[in-house]
Amino acid sequence: MKYAIIKMGSKQYQVQEGKTVFVDLLSAEPNKDITFSEVILYVDGVDNVKVGTPLVEGAKVIGQAGEMVKGKKLTVGKFRRREGYRRTYGHRQKYTPVKITQIIG
Repeated sequence: MKYAIIKMGSKQYQVQEGKTVFVDLLSAEPNKDITFSEVILYVDGVDNVKVGTPLVEGAKVIGQAGEMVKGKKLTVGKFRRREGYRRTYGHRQKYTPVKITQIIG
């Protein structure tokens, strides 16, 4: 099983060829290729494992961006007792689905 762990911003994602991963909103156009060069770990089978210090040299992941999607709505509330103070507001995170097409180790 071939997979890699990539770093995007302050988050890390485990990716496999042919799978789709939802990353934080990117400014890439849909159906355009994106290259992730910050590969932390590359695994190709049981014997071939490359761990980066901090990154794996020459490794990169190529994916194809999709249309922006929104996550589930989260409702957040504030409350202070005995003051008649009550506030609620919501948030929907925006994601970009990226279909991983190639992992180069």
